[in-house]
Parts: sequence; C-alpha cells; structure tokens
Amino acid sequence: MKLSAPFFVLAAASATAVLAAPPTRAVAVLRPTAGNSVEGQVTFSKADGGVKVSGHLTGLTPGKHGFHIHEFGDCTATDGSSAGGHFNPAGAQHGAPTDAMRHEGDLGNVDANDKGVADLDYVDTHASFEGDASILGRGVIVHAAPDDFKTQPTGNAGARVACGVIGAAKAQ
Repeated sequence: MKLSAPFFVLAAASATAVLAAPPTRAVAVLRPTAGNSVEGQVTFSKADGGVKVSGHLTGLTPGKHGFHIHEFGDCTATDGSSAGGHFNPAGAQHGAPTDAMRHEGDLGNVDANDKGVADLDYVDTHASFEGDASILGRGVIVHAAPDDFKTQPTGNAGARVACGVIGAAKAQ
C-alpha cells in the first residue's frame, strides 16, 4: 500500500503534538549492582511545588543511604559507574535536598528500617520533567553509605548498590 505525502505530514504533526506535552509521571526500576541485593521502584509525579518522589526499596543494610539522580540513564556497568556523576546541569555545589543551591540530583538519603526496607514519599523542589533540568532518561543510584551533604562533589556516599533508569510513565 502506498501512502500519500499528506498522510505522512499529518502523522508527523500528530506525533509531534503528542510528544510536545512533557510527561507528568516517570518511574525507575532499581536493580542491584554486582554483589548487592538492593532493588525496588521509585515513581516521580508532577506535584505542586515540584516532583513527588515515592518508592519502595528492599535489600538495604539498616540505616541511611545516599540517594541521587545521576547524569546518565545507563546501568550497564556492574558497579553502576556507567550512570556517571550526580545530575548537575547548573554546575552547583553538592548539598542537601533542603539547600537552595545544590545539584538537581541531590535527593539526600533514604533510611532503611531494621529489615532493610526504605519507603519514600516527599516532594522535591528541584526535580523537573522539562528543559535542561529534566530528570527523564537519567539514572537513579542508591549508595552504600549516607550522604554527608558536604563532601564535594558526591557527599561521600560510597559504592553504588542499586541503579535504575528514569523513564516516562503512563499518567494515572
């Protein structure tokens, strides 16, 4: 079947219109890096004042663990290093999630209970689904140690124990 040129123009225009609206929800499925057992899911949803971060992680050691968005949505390296450094399009200093100036990827710490489970539910004021600061296609990393919020540029959070890629999700 041969399609005429106007069909292709209309189809391209429709696809562009669909893609022009930024997503309002994204998800990252985290898998363990080599030698670790951390896994879970993190959902990002557009909310008043920023992006709501919700999630459930298992397999952690009890206590705090650095939790960051990294520059690449690449979890192919067995140690998670292919995700690159913290997502920092503005070139800011590393800091706490409550700091006015920080990396867009500085999400702080997750706190695992005595069973190694951490649940997340808060709004991040720096995360975005649009522009140069969009988190879409980036990596989410959970670290072995807590983020100290001062050591540059990483917060001294240690090895990467889980990695996931943030992908656009169906709106609910």
